[in-house]
Amino acid sequence: MQFSQSLREAVSSTDNKDAESTPASMSAAQHAESERTLARAFRRILPFIFACYVISYLDRTNVGFAALTMNKDLGLTAQQFGVGAGLFFIGYFLFEIPSNLIMQKVGARIWIARIMITWGLISMATAFVVEPKSFAAARFLLGIAEAGFTPGIYLYFTQWFPGKWRAKVTAAFLVGIPVANMIGSPVSGALLQLGGLHGLRSWQWLLLMEGLPAIALGIACLFILADRPEKARWLSREEKDVLAHRLALEQRSIAGKHGSSLRDAMTNWRVFVLALINFCGIVGSIGVGLWMPQIIKQFGVGHATVGWLAAIPYALGAVAMLWWARLANRAAHRIPYVAGALVIAAAALAISAMLDTPLLKLVALCVTVSGILAFQATYWAIPSGFLTGRAAAGGIALIVSIGNLGGFVGPSMIGAIKDMSGGFTVPLLAVAAVLLLGALTIAWLGDPGAGVGEEPNA
Repeated sequence: MQFSQSLREAVSSTDNKDAESTPASMSAAQHAESERTLARAFRRILPFIFACYVISYLDRTNVGFAALTMNKDLGLTAQQFGVGAGLFFIGYFLFEIPSNLIMQKVGARIWIARIMITWGLISMATAFVVEPKSFAAARFLLGIAEAGFTPGIYLYFTQWFPGKWRAKVTAAFLVGIPVANMIGSPVSGALLQLGGLHGLRSWQWLLLMEGLPAIALGIACLFILADRPEKARWLSREEKDVLAHRLALEQRSIAGKHGSSLRDAMTNWRVFVLALINFCGIVGSIGVGLWMPQIIKQFGVGHATVGWLAAIPYALGAVAMLWWARLANRAAHRIPYVAGALVIAAAALAISAMLDTPLLKLVALCVTVSGILAFQATYWAIPSGFLTGRAAAGGIALIVSIGNLGGFVGPSMIGAIKDMSGGFTVPLLAVAAVLLLGALTIAWLGDPGAGVGEEPNA
């Protein structure tokens, strides 16, 4: 109940502020009509996209639970698991920009459906790997299949939501990360009890069962999504026109200052700095997320208990990220909240590395996850505030793809250092240092989109 109330408040917290910032070339009546249309679009689009993101995040991280029994069956060392799991993000990196450019050309409806169906099939096929090399190959192929999904969604939001609306829809969308773990952790722990059923091992059942929803949702994309407001059958002609006009005004403002071509994005140094910051955040997010089940397993509990305990940091993190996003959206400047979230995560992770008591360690991990999620909920409004058109398609994909290399570096670094040091203390301290680097970098950069468009603080 408290979580649902927080989500509603996060969605509605900036409505009044939006209404007060009417673009100069729109009448008050047009702006009011666009606000009503945006609220309707939010209610129509977000629940489905949210469900897709929950499944995507679950399918990319469920190997963290599978590893509790899979590593022994496949003969994987800590380093081999870290590298293999992280290869997902190398495939993602290589094909992210082409995938996003294709989506801009063919539309989100067809392309997101293609992405989800192929990743669901490959996720299920991972259940039949037999040794370290086939595991690594399956993870790499999964990354290729899913490449473009997350930046494609961010691009899709720029085609539907302006300014503060885009900030709050992104924050609500990113609640999918903790929800995926809140749901997936107990389910994954339970599926690990199915070993031996019909001749399949427990981790095989986990991968098979959790890959099916992606295929079902991919097929549903073809019937639910509309590429742009102009193609939405559930909007009236007046609603389509007023929303298209408002979006065009913002896009012209952004293009006038930063350009709208692919070259504009690829030659903008701020895009690469934002990619570095995203990289630092993902080193922490994926590094901690993939290894958390094994960290908690050291508490001396069973697989099912690991699942429930691993859900706690994400349940608390969901509330924290919504609350933090509300604070950031109300503030005159967003950057202190983005940087501050990373500082909190870094400090908590460093403390967790030094603790041996299971309860205190879990509390520190809860604060770590909350900080990382709060960063993600506030960070993604920054690039969409100064990128539009093909610059948005290419620039956002570049930020996500370079950032996703952190998904390879984080797990690989933890695995390699763990093999050398014999524990998690040094690896977690290393990840904390990377998070702190991200905080310092965003504090130095500031907000590139300030002063652009209808709502500078978006």
